[in-house]
Amino acid sequence: MSEERKDQITIDEFARLDLRVAEIIAAEKIEGADKLLQLKLSLGDDERQVVAGLAKYYNPQELVGRQVLFIANLKPVRLRGVLSEGMVLAATDKEGRLALTTVDDRVSPGSRVS
Repeated sequence: MSEERKDQITIDEFARLDLRVAEIIAAEKIEGADKLLQLKLSLGDDERQVVAGLAKYYNPQELVGRQVLFIANLKPVRLRGVLSEGMVLAATDKEGRLALTTVDDRVSPGSRVS
């Protein structure tokens, strides 16, 4: 069995994830952190703050207005003293390039992903 398939989950386990489309409404570097950005996200009727390791790949200004995939029910944690209330999803290839996961057409912020 390949490594990729080793830790398979059930559909019920997947259903526990609250995946949403979020719109980045603000982004800024976190002082003293080379890799981290603080993002403010709109989920339509809710706003969240997230700390993401995107600073090496994106300038904060270019992220504003982008719609990304977001795990909304991840337990909040503090990173570098900043509260992170979820996780934006990104892909990293073998060469170390990173790309945010996005939707191919605009949808309402907060839309569920299934």
